[in-house]
Amino acid sequence: MSRHADGLVRAILGPTNTGKTHLAIERMCAHSSGVIGFPLRLLAREVYDRVVALKGEKQVALVTGEERIVPKDARYVLCTAESMPVPQAQGELLPGEPGDLPRHYAFAAIDEAQLGMDPERGHVFTDRMLRARGREETLILGSDTLRPIVRELLPEAEIVSRPRFSTLSYAGSTKLSRLPPRSAIVAFSAEQVYAIAEMLRRFKGGAAVVMGALSPATRNAQVDLFQRGEVDYLVATDAIGMGLNMDVKHVAFAGLSKFDGQRERRLRIPEMAQIAGRAGRHQTDGTFGTLAVGDKSAEFTDEEIANIEAHRFRPLESVYWRNAHLDFRSVANLIASLEEKPDDPMLRSAPVAIDLAVLKSLAEDPAIAAMGGQRARTLWACCGLPDFRKVGPTHHARMVRRIFSYIGEGGHIPQDWFAAEVTRLDQVMGDIEVLADRLAGIRSWAYIAQRSDWLQNPARWAERTREVEARLSDALHAGLTQRFVDRRTAILVRDIGAHGADALPVTVAADGEVSVGPEPIGHLAGFDFKVDPTAHHADKRLLLAAAERRLGKELSRRARKLIDAPDTAFQLVEDGDRLAIAWEGNILARLAPGRSLTEPAVRTVRALDRLSAPQRSALRARLERWLETMIERHLSPLKQLSDAASDKNVAPGVRAVAAMLADTGGLLPRKALSAAIQHLEKADRTTLHKLRVRLGALDVFVATLLKPAAQYWRAALLAVRDDRALPTLPRPGTALLDETADPNAAALAFRPVGKKWLRVDMADRLATHALQVKQRDGDDPVDLALATSIGLDAADIRKLMAEIGYVPQGETWKWRGAGRRTQQARKRGKQPRRPHKPNVFTEAFKDFKR
Repeated sequence: MSRHADGLVRAILGPTNTGKTHLAIERMCAHSSGVIGFPLRLLAREVYDRVVALKGEKQVALVTGEERIVPKDARYVLCTAESMPVPQAQGELLPGEPGDLPRHYAFAAIDEAQLGMDPERGHVFTDRMLRARGREETLILGSDTLRPIVRELLPEAEIVSRPRFSTLSYAGSTKLSRLPPRSAIVAFSAEQVYAIAEMLRRFKGGAAVVMGALSPATRNAQVDLFQRGEVDYLVATDAIGMGLNMDVKHVAFAGLSKFDGQRERRLRIPEMAQIAGRAGRHQTDGTFGTLAVGDKSAEFTDEEIANIEAHRFRPLESVYWRNAHLDFRSVANLIASLEEKPDDPMLRSAPVAIDLAVLKSLAEDPAIAAMGGQRARTLWACCGLPDFRKVGPTHHARMVRRIFSYIGEGGHIPQDWFAAEVTRLDQVMGDIEVLADRLAGIRSWAYIAQRSDWLQNPARWAERTREVEARLSDALHAGLTQRFVDRRTAILVRDIGAHGADALPVTVAADGEVSVGPEPIGHLAGFDFKVDPTAHHADKRLLLAAAERRLGKELSRRARKLIDAPDTAFQLVEDGDRLAIAWEGNILARLAPGRSLTEPAVRTVRALDRLSAPQRSALRARLERWLETMIERHLSPLKQLSDAASDKNVAPGVRAVAAMLADTGGLLPRKALSAAIQHLEKADRTTLHKLRVRLGALDVFVATLLKPAAQYWRAALLAVRDDRALPTLPRPGTALLDETADPNAAALAFRPVGKKWLRVDMADRLATHALQVKQRDGDDPVDLALATSIGLDAADIRKLMAEIGYVPQGETWKWRGAGRRTQQARKRGKQPRRPHKPNVFTEAFKDFKR
C-alpha cells in the first residue's frame, strides 16, 4: 500500500450503492478520532445521528454553517465540506471558530469528491481532497470518473474500485398515474416539485417532498412519511442524488434538463446516474425511467441508458481549484490571490463564487479596497456568509457590508438589530412558499450566531435561532403534509390493492345514495360524490375508497343518459353571481363570455373530469347544442341580426344597424343610430323590416324580443358577456317601472322617462299617435287615455312629449321640428351657414310619413 506523509491515503471510487459512505463511517469509528466532510448539511446530519448511536453524544460533533454541536471532548466530527477542519494554509482564514476544533485527526474523509467539477463549490471539494488528511488514514470517496484526477494529483494514493451491490436497469417512460409504489420523482425546480406532488395527492393520496433548501428537521419528517409507508411516493430535487439513503425502488425523472445558475442545460450522464442510483439500495435491485410528458428531449437516449446501466462514464479531465494561500496585505491583494491561476493542467480556475463576487462588489469602494491585515481577514470572513436567500451578489453584498460595518474594528453586531431580524422571521403563519423563505432567512442568522467573534452572547443567539428554525421546520412540514398528503386516499389505495376491489361491492340507488354492502356511505349528486358525514370514521376510509373506485360505471351511465336526454332535462340556473346549466338541480357547466353575445362559452364543472375524455367531450357538445336550441327558440330575431351583420351580401347600411342591435341585445335609442338610419335606402328599410326591426320615433327595437322569455334570455346573455349577475326582471306585462327598478333589468325593454322607465313599445305607441296628429295637423298629440292607463302623470307626459319633439305652449303643444336657423334659411332659399345636423325628431317624422 502506498502511504502519504500523514498516513495511508485511499480513493474509494465507484457508482452509487457501493457502500462508500458506510465504509467511511466504519473506518472512522475504528480510529481514535476522525472527521468526514459531506456535500450537504442534510447528509451530515443523517450520518451524525448514526455515529451518535454508535459513540454517544459526548464524543460526536456536528459542524455546518448554520449548526454547531461541539461537545467538549468530541473526537468525531461530521461536517459539510466548507466547515471541514483541515491543516491551515499560510494566510488562510477558515470558516468556523479559531481553536474551536482540532485541525488534525487520526482519520479524515471527503465524500462525493467528484463535485470538484461543480462551478459554485467545486474548488472547496478540490481543496479538501488535496489537503484534508488523517494522521493514520485518509479516504477520498467519489465516482469512478475521478480516477485520472487522483492518479495525477495524488500519485501516492491507492485507488480501490467498488462494484454496485445491486442492479440498476431502465424501466422506460411511465405516466404519473401509473408509477409503481416506492417511487421517487426527481424535478429540477421548486415549482415543478410542488406541481407533481399536487398531482400525486390527487392520484395516489400524496407524496413526501424533499429539497436541499429544507431544514434537516423538515427533511427528516418528510422522509419519515415515506419510510413509514404513509405515502408511497417521494418528490424531490436532485439533492437526493447526494447520498441520501431511502427505500426507493424506482426513480422517475420529470425532466432531463436543469438551470445550472447560468443556462438551461441537459444533465450530464454522471449526474443522471447519480440520481438514478438512489433506486435499489444495498442488494435490492432498482429501476429508473422518465415521466411520460410527450417531450422527446425529456427521454433518455440509448447511449445514456447503456452507460447508466453499465456505470460507464467519461473520466474527468480537470477539477476546479482556488488558491488557499491568501494575501491579506490589502483587499486588492486578497482578490488577486483568490484569482491566481493554477499551474497544473488538471486544475481549472474556479468560476467566481458568491463570496468572491461579494468581495469584488464591496472592493469597488476605494476605502474598502485599501484595507489590509486583520480588517481584510474579517471582511473575507463576512463574505463567507452563504447566500441562503438566493438574492444574488448585489443584494447579498448589502447585508455583508452592514455586518462588516459592525465587526470590522473588533466590534459586535448590535443585539437589538439581530433580535429584531430573528423576531421578524419567527412567524409560523403563511403558505409553504412563505415558510420556506423564512427558513432561508433564519439560516443566515443561524450562521452568524455560530461566530463567537461576531456576537456578544453567541450561545444565547444560537439557541434562539435553533428554536425559530425548529418552529418554522415544524410548520413547513405540517404545511407540506396538509397540502400534498391525503392520508385517507393513500391508505385506501394501498388497502384496495391488497384486498381487491371486488371484495367491496358498491351500489347506487335511484335517488343517488351510494352503498357498500348494506351500509350507505354517501350520495352521488349529479356527478359529484359526497361522503356520508355520519359514517364511522374507521369504516369511512375503506368504504369511500371502494365507492370512488367503482363509481366509474355509474358516472358513465349518467353521462350516456344525459347525452341522449331531451332539452327539457336541462335548465339555466343562477350559481352565485354566474349562470350555469343544471340537470335535476346539479350544476353541469357554467357560462362564460364567448365569441359574441349569442355564442357564450360552456365550461364544464370539475366533477365531469371523472368521465373519460370522449364522454366528457360528448356531454359538453350536448350542453352546447341545448344552449344553441334555447337561443334559437327565444332569440331567433337576435340570431338573424347577428347573421346579417356578418353577411357580406347584405347592404352596408343594414349590416351597420344589425351589428349594433345584435351587440346590445336588440334595443337601442334612435339617437344612437341616427347617423346610420339617415343613410338607409328604401331597400335597406325593407330588409330591416323583414328582420323585424322597428325604426321607432324614439327607439329602434325588435318587438318579439320584448316578450318575457326573450327578455330573460337576453338578460342572461348580457350578464354572461359583461361578467355580472343576472338582474331581477320585472313581472311579465309591466309597462311602467318606478325609480327603484334595476337599471340593468330596465334597459332590456324600457326607456327612461324622468325617474321612471316606460316600456319601449308603449313609448312607441304614444310617439306614433303624436306623429299621426302632426301629419294631419290634429289638435292634441297626446293619447291621454293610453298614457293614463299606463300610469304616466303630467310631468312624465311632458318629458316624453319633449323627447318625441313637442313642447308645451299654454294648453296646447307645439312641434319643435328642425332648428330655427335652418327653417329661416330655407324660407330665404339659402343654405344654413353650418352643415345641417340631422334632427332626430324630423328624421323620425320622415320615417313615419314613409
